[in-house]
Amino acid sequence: MQPMNVLVIDGQGGGLGKQLVAALSTQCPEARLTAVGTNSLAANAMRKAGAPRAATGENAVVVNCRSADIIVGPIGIVVADALLGEITPAMATAVCQSHATRVLIPVNHCENYIVGVPEQPISDLVAAAVQKVKALCAGEGCGKRVY
Repeated sequence: MQPMNVLVIDGQGGGLGKQLVAALSTQCPEARLTAVGTNSLAANAMRKAGAPRAATGENAVVVNCRSADIIVGPIGIVVADALLGEITPAMATAVCQSHATRVLIPVNHCENYIVGVPEQPISDLVAAAVQKVKALCAGEGCGKRVY
């Protein structure tokens, strides 16, 4: 079986993406991990955390969403103009229309709030997201191959 293509998307300083990449690199070593930052600061943070492939910008998000099996990032990646305007409509559309399974972290920032989800430390949310990706890579749940 071919490894799952896991795409981590983050913006601003890349702190969340950095934590995701570091954890996924050790917890899911069989996954083909790619990191895309909405800006170079975020992309560099994820590259330094161990992403073997990293890119920056709108087109990188659009292109990499096409081949992803799993997309991981803050919930803002599906909301146009989120992350203080870093998520363009094209980025949000690419994530939403991708055939990938999305693992979205409920970060309540920038005028987007997820009600019914209790506030938790980012480290706990990252750990839960990584466990979900690990299960999907192992064939549990709705993870699917798109090609």
